[in-house]
Amino acid sequence: MEAHDPAASEPCEEARYSLRELLGYFLRLGTFGFGGPIALVGYMQHDLVESRGWISVKDFREGLALAQLAPGPLAAQLAIYLGWLRHGVLGATLVALAFVLPSFFMVLAIAVVYVHYGGIGWMQGAFYGIGAAVIAIVGRSAYKLMRATLAQDRLLWAIFGVCAAVTAATESESVVLFVGCGLVTLAVRSKASRATVAAGVLPLVGLTTGLSGAASAATLGKIAVYFTTAGAFVFGSGLAIVPFLHGGVVKEFGWLDERQFLDAVAVAMITPGPVVITVAFIGYLVAGLLGAVVAAAGTFLPCYLLVVIPARYFRRSVHDPRVKAFVDGVTAAASGAIAGAAFVLGRRALIDVPTVLIACGTLAALTRLKKLPEPAVIAAAGLLGLAVKAAG
Repeated sequence: MEAHDPAASEPCEEARYSLRELLGYFLRLGTFGFGGPIALVGYMQHDLVESRGWISVKDFREGLALAQLAPGPLAAQLAIYLGWLRHGVLGATLVALAFVLPSFFMVLAIAVVYVHYGGIGWMQGAFYGIGAAVIAIVGRSAYKLMRATLAQDRLLWAIFGVCAAVTAATESESVVLFVGCGLVTLAVRSKASRATVAAGVLPLVGLTTGLSGAASAATLGKIAVYFTTAGAFVFGSGLAIVPFLHGGVVKEFGWLDERQFLDAVAVAMITPGPVVITVAFIGYLVAGLLGAVVAAAGTFLPCYLLVVIPARYFRRSVHDPRVKAFVDGVTAAASGAIAGAAFVLGRRALIDVPTVLIACGTLAALTRLKKLPEPAVIAAAGLLGLAVKAAG
């Protein structure tokens, strides 16, 4: 039997906050945190680094870099890492549950209504306004993250610009690009040879009842395999996983039609927590409650394991100057990708004068009224969107 490695389950430093306090924070963030992965990362930086001082800038940047390198939803990965940081595997596990379960239950409730009463047309009007408000929140968060990670380093700014442009142009995020930026920074700072850099590149009623009636065990098996694959091999965030899901759910398996898939994405965007929770809505539509549970578990389990397992080794080696250079490059690339994603989302949400006005009003309100709760702003934007659509 192998000797117990305390780094695998124990915190790395003396905790400056209790596990209960951390769980309370992530439970609130999972319940009220709107805006998708970019905004959620910004909330964590503002609340845990800037306001409360629980997490150092260095630790946050390291967690963001690891989250970008591992496949799966960005915000959930970062939350898991921050839970592990000083409270070990137990902290990572409980934080993951606290962060994901609120939005899971919300999406599940909406899915039940959707299946039994049909359609969610009113949500399109609400999202018309909510999407515009979210862009303002995302842009503000991206700006703060950029200031915290790039400082005055010209190399990091260049990497940021390239990744922002590539993400905006391709509307996707690539782990190859992140790793490449890390290796470029390593080469420049350590004066490594080209060969060195090149080497681094290498049984209850209704449990299974969906839109088409009861699903078979074979369908549940396909859901498990497909969504586990999505969680294990899709890098980036909701921006990257949505096209992947569309290819399988609509085109390959034909589980949903185009309208139903768009409704699933809309539900994820107007509920708090990680955008990838749309998998629970899709799973319910295909195979009822068990389908929702299997789809969500399949998507989030790989990202949990791929953060917790390498975290201890990542922390041990992070003070090596070569590792630090690599992490700085990846973090700059991640910041650029986030800014590029914000541009993509903005282009889709700010489609006319009312949406632009809602976005500008949201930004002004959050900038001038710093204690204004963002859920209240989101709710107001949704009501404005409904009013504009009704008037039109």
